[in-house]
Amino acid sequence: MNEATVTVLVIEDEPEMRKFIRATLTSRGFRLLEAMCAAEGVQAMTSHNPDLVLLDLGLPDADGIDLTRELRQWSRVPVIVLSARGREDDKVAALDAGADDYLTKPFGVNELLARMRVALRHAQQRGGGLQVPSYEFGELKIDLVKREVFRGAQDLHLTPIEYKLLVLFAQHAGKVLTHRQILKEVWGPAYAAHTHYVRVHMAELRKKVEADPSRPKLLVTEPGVGYRLRDRS
Repeated sequence: MNEATVTVLVIEDEPEMRKFIRATLTSRGFRLLEAMCAAEGVQAMTSHNPDLVLLDLGLPDADGIDLTRELRQWSRVPVIVLSARGREDDKVAALDAGADDYLTKPFGVNELLARMRVALRHAQQRGGGLQVPSYEFGELKIDLVKREVFRGAQDLHLTPIEYKLLVLFAQHAGKVLTHRQILKEVWGPAYAAHTHYVRVHMAELRKKVEADPSRPKLLVTEPGVGYRLRDRS
């Protein structure tokens, strides 16, 4: 990520938070746009076409979840929600609306920058139409052409559902996927309420891809929300 060429739009009405983000990002060479409400945010989006949006949920003229849903109707720009709302329902709603990630205030500088790097890299891959023939995460390698999965030298024998799950997480590495999103992509929209499907198959998948399934380091749980494949890069 070349920070000097990245434009970040911050939609945040809290002055101290804007000051913190401004100091953090400008000191690292990011170009910054600021909006204090949803209307200003939409105007900045259409006028400046930023590379990434940092969005607060509690805006004075609109709810950030509704704004995310609106943006997703015409833009694929990565959106990272920053909010003091720590409830699981809010996280799920934001992610289901199309947010790429969710950080609960207060958060650390390094965590924010890491989430931004992941979101920007994935957006670049999507925009460039990049076809990735394989994925590697530490010892885990997924060969999409041969439909083979290895952990080190060990050939892992996954069921069709387990393979679809793992590929889905690889395609969205670093991003939280909600139970609803996983069910829709792997089983189909009609299974949106069958969250136990995800738990059962994730448990079986972890037995195969994790060195210690009881302490997963790759496929981690976001309590009450869903799962994330940890992108160490």
